[in-house]
Amino acid sequence: MSEVRIEHVFKRFGSVTAVNDFNLVVKDGEFVSILGPSGCGKTTTLRMIAGFERATEGEIYIGDHCVS
Repeated sequence: MSEVRIEHVFKRFGSVTAVNDFNLVVKDGEFVSILGPSGCGKTTTLRMIAGFERATEGEIYIGDHCVS
């Protein structure tokens, strides 16, 4: 596994902001859960980490590689 680092990530769909200035560091070997109400951006964030969505702003790193 590698560290996952999310730095000032925004995701907008037109005039709707789905993810607003999200920051997170998950160190190698850590286990993290993302909890929140419906529509708060959990799935969108996971889709950006996986590469299925592109962040509007900010950067996502897996290890030393920028994947955003």
